[in-house]
Amino acid sequence: MNKILYLTSELFPLIKTGGLADVAGSLPPALTRLGQEMRVLLPAYPEVMRKVKQPSLLASTRYYNQEVKLLETRLPENGLSLWLVHCPAAFDRPGGPYINGNGEPWHDNALRFAIFCLVAVDIALNRLNLNWRPDIVHGNDWQSGLAPALLQLHSRRPATLFTIHNLAYQGLFDHQTFLDLDLPASLWHPDGLEFYDQLSFIKGGLAFADRVNTVSPTYAREILQAEFGCGLEGLLQHRRHRLSGILNGIDSRVWDPKHDKYLKAPYGTENLEQKSINKTLLQQQLGLPVDSDIPLIGMISRLVEQKGLEIILQGMADLLALPVQLVIVGTGDTHYELQLSHWANRHPDQLKVIIGYNEPLSHRLEAAGDLFLMPSSFEPCGLNQIYSLRYGTLPLVSNVGGLADTVVDADAENIKIGTANGFVVPSQTADDLLATLRRALGLWQTDTWRQLQLTAMGNDYSWRSSARHYLDLYHLALGDRRGAIG
Repeated sequence: MNKILYLTSELFPLIKTGGLADVAGSLPPALTRLGQEMRVLLPAYPEVMRKVKQPSLLASTRYYNQEVKLLETRLPENGLSLWLVHCPAAFDRPGGPYINGNGEPWHDNALRFAIFCLVAVDIALNRLNLNWRPDIVHGNDWQSGLAPALLQLHSRRPATLFTIHNLAYQGLFDHQTFLDLDLPASLWHPDGLEFYDQLSFIKGGLAFADRVNTVSPTYAREILQAEFGCGLEGLLQHRRHRLSGILNGIDSRVWDPKHDKYLKAPYGTENLEQKSINKTLLQQQLGLPVDSDIPLIGMISRLVEQKGLEIILQGMADLLALPVQLVIVGTGDTHYELQLSHWANRHPDQLKVIIGYNEPLSHRLEAAGDLFLMPSSFEPCGLNQIYSLRYGTLPLVSNVGGLADTVVDADAENIKIGTANGFVVPSQTADDLLATLRRALGLWQTDTWRQLQLTAMGNDYSWRSSARHYLDLYHLALGDRRGAIG
């Protein structure tokens, strides 16, 4: 049994902006079931504090002249042990975890997540007298990147693993911020935290963690190339022998069409016809024409360029000329929100755009949809295409990252051998997106379509397999650490 300190800046069901929250809410419980002793460290945002039950005080300390308390509670859903970094000056404010109400990054994000990382380091080095010291510190994304960098300065430290969920978000700040945070001067060099005269939080994990992984095997290969490496491909090439990819799983208890608490008509492979009831109910709820013979396309996404918004908008006129309904749920860049809303106002019987995140609606849309649209320009793993597969809602995706690892195109050969489970757009253009959609519609309401659904729903997308791969990675990190000491 290993003792693992798991660092995350969001955690479903307490606080969520993207896939990291889902992973953080599912992987630690899965590892606990495999015998690991987990502690999850999370900032004590107001939304989190409203949802947790009676946290107790573990320790008090100060960083940057701010009082910081470490609180402990457990998640009622699974008993997971949760430690909260309670620092009102850093985390007790309205808005999101990373951005304010105007959609701009918090001006003090570097300070906020430096405090978070310093707490992690002090736990790892047993400076808070908790009588618990981890064997492994597992960080996620730039918000925890300083922890491996600071820990590697100490000879008696735990092993470290750093997971990249999205390399595009790097935690970049100016050199003055590095000085203001009073970080060790030895870390300011191109092999450390410096990135073209900027402070890079994510480089702390990439350069110094014993092991680095991404959330799909294909993305692990892609980020070694300039197209996907975001300027860090040289460092990643240098550390490629320590880099691997593990495909995310999903919480198959939460995302299960047979037992989904948000569905009025649960279904499975044995009663797939029940799925159409969910479509009718959603059409009624959203004010769309109720028609079982019109394909319903769903999209649940951050509304940013990465997610294919440019090619969707370029092809929107042609897309809405097809006999389809499209429902888009998400929030993101204002210009995308406005453009999509404009199209929705012009085509109310075909396009519904819901700005914001809505968990019950997300489940209902996955169940109601016939197709799920996800033409990302890059996608480290993606979870919605996996939810869609589980719900028999065939994904229409780009051939990148985790999408390439999970969706098998419905071409003639793959249909013949029974592996096809969705549709793959060959290149990132509006023309190819529309051509792939037309190809999908050509199979709509055929026996082949039902076979694609059954294939999609028949695979195991749970965390069982992925969690075992993380155990293997922990053992490698521990071996690396022992080798370094020896």
